[in-house]
Amino acid sequence: MTPLMIAALGALMVATAFLSGLFGMAGGMILIGVLLMLMPLPTAMVLHAITQMASNGWRAFLWRAHIRWRPVFVYLIGCALALGVWSLTRYVPDKPIALLLLGATPFMARLMPKNLKPNPDSIWQGSFYGFICMGLMLMTGVSGPLMDTFFLGGNFGRREVVATKATCQVASHLTKLIYFGGIVDQAATLDPVLAAVAVAASMLGTTLARRILEAMSDAQFRTWANRLITTVAGYYILYGSWLLLVRGSVASF
Repeated sequence: MTPLMIAALGALMVATAFLSGLFGMAGGMILIGVLLMLMPLPTAMVLHAITQMASNGWRAFLWRAHIRWRPVFVYLIGCALALGVWSLTRYVPDKPIALLLLGATPFMARLMPKNLKPNPDSIWQGSFYGFICMGLMLMTGVSGPLMDTFFLGGNFGRREVVATKATCQVASHLTKLIYFGGIVDQAATLDPVLAAVAVAASMLGTTLARRILEAMSDAQFRTWANRLITTVAGYYILYGSWLLLVRGSVASF
């Protein structure tokens, strides 16, 4: 990549890390969509994993006093099971399918019956969500929308949501890096300069968001987080559908 392109991506990573630092979500969803437009899917997944590990790891450190560890350990069980299943097939989806799944997951989560309200403290729910979220992570690059719905459904304050989800996301993105960078074997295609810029930009954006998150109320946090997720998810459904239509039009000639 050219220095100008690396600088532009660095600025985007600061902005998306700021969003994630503020709401604990949405930033990674925006970033993977842009990376999928610019790079082959496995390379985009590797860069996104490095970026999000830095962003979420720094966020978890900043809010470490608010981490709820029981949901984290239960979530890890599901992640390990999903990695084992996906490693048997080494499945890599194409971009339109990944984008459609990316956009559909928040709406799928909201369609769950009300009597199955997410409970982050439940062992079976945590393992189930860990497995499903990790599967989505390996197909779309993110599992944030579904994980957001899971943690927003519990009796967590905004700081606990951000801190606990960030800790789970570090594990998720590390698993994704192992899958695409080791099992699928695409790590060598990533520019090390771009990777270093990604880490620095993610930590900067996360740090900038901390003071604003402190000033928000829990009600404001939940309202704006849900609005942001809906907007971004709707865009990816439209974009993925457009790519499928273009492919179909080209194939018909």
